[in-house]
Amino acid sequence: KGTSYLGNDPATCANCHAMSGHYQGWQNASHHAVATCNDCHTPGGAGKYVTKATHGYHHSMAFTLGGYPDVIRARPESRAIVEAQCRRCHADMVQAMAWGADLDGVSCVRCHDSVGHLR
Repeated sequence: KGTSYLGNDPATCANCHAMSGHYQGWQNASHHAVATCNDCHTPGGAGKYVTKATHGYHHSMAFTLGGYPDVIRARPESRAIVEAQCRRCHADMVQAMAWGADLDGVSCVRCHDSVGHLR
């Protein structure tokens, strides 16, 4: 199913059983109707495929070597991509909130951590 990872179908992310809980959480979350995995977890352009390749490498190494943790957490660089995608999709709201405020140290997913995946 390797070529499926080049597409945009969220079901692809559940090819690996370790991600099936995240996929199910996404199906029940508020962004299910408006965003796919790639919309939140990859940047646009060529960066999408670089990110997918990097994620694929880390996932396949963990699967092959048995290094999956009990609780899968996003790496700092992955959290930065998700944060940037929140701010991109919700730019009007972020701009309105930022009027007269410094939002550089504020994280969308700190407070809105369940919009992408219900736990």
